[in-house]
Amino acid sequence: MARSSRLQLPPLPRFKRPPELLYSADERPPLPTLAGLAFQHVATALALVAYVLAAARIGRLDAATTQAMVTASILGMAVSTFLQSWGGRLGSGMLVIHMPDPLLVVLSGMLAAQYGLGGLVLIGLVNGLVALGTGSLVPYLRTILPPTVAGIIVCVAGLSLVEPALRHVTGLGEGGLAANGLDAADIMIGAATLATIIGLSIWGSQRAKLSALLGGLLAGLIVSALTGKLHGWDALAGAPLFGLPHPPMPVFNIDAGILIAVAVLSLMTQLDVFGCVVLLHKMNESDWRRPSMRMISGGMRACGLGNIVSAFLGALPNAASSANIALAHISRSTSRWIGLLTAVLLALIAFLPQASLALTLIPTAVIGAIEIYAAAYLIVSGIELIASRALDSRGIFMIGLSFVLGMGVILMPELAAHAPESLRFVLGNGIIVAGVSAIVLNSLFRLGTSRQTEQAFEDGEDAAAPIQQVVDFVETQGGAWSARRDVVRRAAQATLEAAEAIQGSGGERRLRGIRGSFDEYNLDIELLHEGPELELGAHPGQAPADLLDIDDTAFQHALDQALSGLSGVMLRSLADRLQSGRRSDGLTYLRLHFDH
Repeated sequence: MARSSRLQLPPLPRFKRPPELLYSADERPPLPTLAGLAFQHVATALALVAYVLAAARIGRLDAATTQAMVTASILGMAVSTFLQSWGGRLGSGMLVIHMPDPLLVVLSGMLAAQYGLGGLVLIGLVNGLVALGTGSLVPYLRTILPPTVAGIIVCVAGLSLVEPALRHVTGLGEGGLAANGLDAADIMIGAATLATIIGLSIWGSQRAKLSALLGGLLAGLIVSALTGKLHGWDALAGAPLFGLPHPPMPVFNIDAGILIAVAVLSLMTQLDVFGCVVLLHKMNESDWRRPSMRMISGGMRACGLGNIVSAFLGALPNAASSANIALAHISRSTSRWIGLLTAVLLALIAFLPQASLALTLIPTAVIGAIEIYAAAYLIVSGIELIASRALDSRGIFMIGLSFVLGMGVILMPELAAHAPESLRFVLGNGIIVAGVSAIVLNSLFRLGTSRQTEQAFEDGEDAAAPIQQVVDFVETQGGAWSARRDVVRRAAQATLEAAEAIQGSGGERRLRGIRGSFDEYNLDIELLHEGPELELGAHPGQAPADLLDIDDTAFQHALDQALSGLSGVMLRSLADRLQSGRRSDGLTYLRLHFDH
């Protein structure tokens, strides 16, 4: 059972708690459970310190400098994670765990080779300032960052994990099958890890579900030990027990073109933060409708501040970890208390070189199995975000072309080699290409799409024609506006009921047009008709026995009243608000409002 705490965190918006969650964002698990979940997140995040080691190898750094870079990077991850989980203006308030930014591995390694860790100071500062600036602007970017754009970014991020995950699990190097061949031991390790995670997640008890990833890690380590795949003990024995960060001397005379590339990559990193916060918000809200720009803004600020603090320590900039979101999904626990404890443990481990190094020795095949699960989760989550909105031809082309361009870069990395050198870092990443393409195409295709439109009905002999036209109008405009599918479906049903009530009510009422407006929060449909306002209130009915004693005219009047009351009940159950009145041009309107 979740527990309350004397420590008061900044309040979150009210969420409608999904029943499948064991611990939601504001609930504090019991201490043993909290510690177990935090340890799993720590292990997952520290396993991704491999990105720091990769940058160090590119920069040909010695062992001491590499250890200093690892320590600084873990501290930066701890600061960003703590701010994210704390919430308020400087965090999202979600369980967003940070990891080293994979987009900046190559560039950071090159600069470290030329300038040492001092060259990473300016990279961290630029990265942090871009994140802070983006976080301040994001509330004004709602129209160009709808759920469909977030879904594309999340889905392509999952697809981009497929190739490296399979390489890590199969033991294939960059040369492919012909060069290296399949490694049976790695396949066994990866299969054992993934099977344990899936088995515990689906068929395990509540406690087993909470420890699914930890169980998978242990299973992978056991198989690794049995197959002789655990290495690095000599390095572990030679590492000191305790160590302090060693801030480098900052280097500021770095080429402006490189800093521009860093700024662009940092902006793309914020798109990843955007997608991660949206996913966690969606996991905590069973009635999720749209991204919370306040939470996203706080998430970007947390990322920026964390990178600015760690920049002066010579750290590799950090970003949100999708692997840890997959872990939150496995454990069905999104409590931000887990994030706070994870941040504290990361900070402690940063001062214990032996502990951090031991966790970075986890075999590659184990990490590959976790990447496979993360890829599957991200792909499905991205599809869900995309499918949550109605689509017309504009939306179909925006999504399809963004996927083609993003996946084209992933499947054909040699395309980036033909780009100008200053743009290769940007155009060589499928997530960046897909994200930028989605934003640009979404903004472009929005041109000519009015947020408010009206359609008049022509006089004709077929009285049923306007009724079908109102349904077509709602469905067509819902797709053009990328409104939520469930709202469009409900609006079409309510509009059909209202149109039939108007046409069948008599009293010289006749449909003359329909008008719609949309602003992401509200969908309003107005039916314009001649004649008096439609009475939709409930009328007291007559007893069945009384109906036998009245004449035909009175019976028809009683029947009309009953049908009018039935239409009113149905419309009030479908629409969030109803309003009627008369316009200045003499037409009467019936407005159906839907919260979006």
